[in-house]
Amino acid sequence: MLKPETLRERRKRELRQQLSDTATRMFLERGFDAVRVADVARACGVTEKTVFNHFGSKEALLADRWDAQVQVLSARLADTPPLDAALAVLGAELDFLVAAARRHGWAEVRRFGELVRTTPALVAHHREAHDRLTEAAVEALAARRGTTPDDPIARITAAAVTELWNVYAVSLRRHQEKGAARAARAVRADLASAADALRRGL
Repeated sequence: MLKPETLRERRKRELRQQLSDTATRMFLERGFDAVRVADVARACGVTEKTVFNHFGSKEALLADRWDAQVQVLSARLADTPPLDAALAVLGAELDFLVAAARRHGWAEVRRFGELVRTTPALVAHHREAHDRLTEAAVEALAARRGTTPDDPIARITAAAVTELWNVYAVSLRRHQEKGAARAARAVRADLASAADALRRGL
């Protein structure tokens, strides 16, 4: 049974969300490079140090879902078939994306994606985060197999499983003209096809 959230935890979560939402809005309005972390802090009425207490970098203010994905994938890999674990995490990301489109509009979600794809610092952050996801998957799979992270089976399995994140990104860009709900269905189908190819051994 989950412990109820304390007041301190709730305030911390709400401030983190405020920081991310404010930064995202400012980045979309002015461009990523034109906005400083100090600008985000000032807009939220906190210090720059407070921002960095919640986010490790300026890039993480915008791409703030990687940590949760790493944690959830690692946990699922403990007792779920690897491809099923990945599809569940990415399915939740698609649900989040559709919900964001309902709140902010699909055009705004697409602008966000375009900002991430065209900003060198955010592209580099994406690659680093993906590498971190893969290494976390290696560790989880090795632990499950009772081996170490240099286990070749754990490494190749993790690489194949986390490549689904790149399938997700490419598929989302390919289907973005369809609108949020239809795009999400098309991405799910692409992910399922890619996972089936891996299950068949290519």
